[in-house]
Amino acid sequence: MVQISTMLSTLYIDMDIQHKDEDNKGSFFVEKNGKAKAEITYSKAGNSKIIIDHTEVSDSLRGEGVGKALVEHAVNYARENELTVIPLCPFAKSVIERNESLQDVLN
Repeated sequence: MVQISTMLSTLYIDMDIQHKDEDNKGSFFVEKNGKAKAEITYSKAGNSKIIIDHTEVSDSLRGEGVGKALVEHAVNYARENELTVIPLCPFAKSVIERNESLQDVLN
């Protein structure tokens, strides 16, 4: 479990983003009361790439910047592990395209 604080626009978010890593896939997610409330999933493409394929945020967390925080967390994970990112998920792709500071992990 990783504790992060992120400044998103004028909104301050303080949440636990957890990481689940399996053989060929993984996810970053936020739980509240033992239930997943937000998640971004990825597939591993060899040893040097991850494909972000889905982002989902529950209605109770929408508009709080949680989806964007998950994308940023996935990008930071890629940086730390010297991976490139292929954002197939339309939401993740739009977040990365709109923020130049996240684009260094693209091919």
